[in-house]
Amino acid sequence: MSERVLFSGNHAIAEAAILSGCTAYFGYPITPQNALPEYMAANLRRRNNGVFIQAESELAAINMVIGASAAGARVMTSSSSPGISLKQEGISFLAGMELPAVIVNMNRGGPGLGNIAPAQSDYFQSTRGGGHGDYRVIVLAPGSVQELIDATRRAFELADRYRTPVLILGDGMIGQLMEPVVLPEPIDPAQIPERSYTLSGASGRPKRLIKSLILDTAKMEEHNWKLFRKYEMISAEIADAETEFVEGAKLLVVAFGTAARIAKGAVKRARAEGMDVGLIRPLTLWPFPKKALAKASRSCSNFCVFEMNTGQMVEDVRLSVQEGTNVVFSGRPGGVVPTPIELYRAIARIHHRVKKGAAV
Repeated sequence: MSERVLFSGNHAIAEAAILSGCTAYFGYPITPQNALPEYMAANLRRRNNGVFIQAESELAAINMVIGASAAGARVMTSSSSPGISLKQEGISFLAGMELPAVIVNMNRGGPGLGNIAPAQSDYFQSTRGGGHGDYRVIVLAPGSVQELIDATRRAFELADRYRTPVLILGDGMIGQLMEPVVLPEPIDPAQIPERSYTLSGASGRPKRLIKSLILDTAKMEEHNWKLFRKYEMISAEIADAETEFVEGAKLLVVAFGTAARIAKGAVKRARAEGMDVGLIRPLTLWPFPKKALAKASRSCSNFCVFEMNTGQMVEDVRLSVQEGTNVVFSGRPGGVVPTPIELYRAIARIHHRVKKGAAV
């Protein structure tokens, strides 16, 4: 499948899920991700003989995801910010039961119902697990329609490998983008290895039980430590970031997703005008690519974190860089999408202070 075809972001995720062997989708409508379930409704059963259900609520949808995953299906759900909030209890259950699933959040702006404009204000909700209990969710942060496709394929693979829910964090802008993409080779769902723990019928084998309720405190502690060790392993194995112009940079911009697209334009203009500016783009938000930032901070002591929120990733950047590194924030919340020229002006101001030796 090397032919380039034109896809929107939401449709691209849906098509990539079908090509990745997804056989079950459960969701509930909410803007700006409605094109995704619409595509699944039209294509999942026809292409993969799969199951599509528009549930009566987000709570129902995520609990259907739990059931399908326990039965062995490659399963996905999607929503936007308030809908993901409603799904958090179910996501916590998925983590506690060690069941794989792919969850897509096309982030919208503001708390509560907010608005339907693109934002990155769900960073904390996504990277801290989101629900109750000591658990984590792998969070991927694609920045183009092609990367949405690649992230979807990767999300299903990571979910199965680590038996954990995986979240793809996008926003209203990347979901609506139309870009040329190359689709991956299809995976036949029948060829996906059967999971040894699923509840697919107990005839001829010992009974199995999947649950998150463990009343014995010693066993609950043991289970929590088991999950903790798994998260440590995930942190060591998959944390990832893209870097540009880092060597010799006096100022590094850190941005993810749509903000990183904007940052690339601003950094490119700054470089063209002789500024020593580079870019670090986290591809995984959890685990956060701490090593890449720590390494960069050994040679560059000034960082600018650019986000479409009030500065949530700033905390992770400050925890990752060496002591004495200056970390400042630039961005706008509430669904306002900054322009490359806005960020360029911020970069120019900070770079000017850095060259003069003033505090940033």
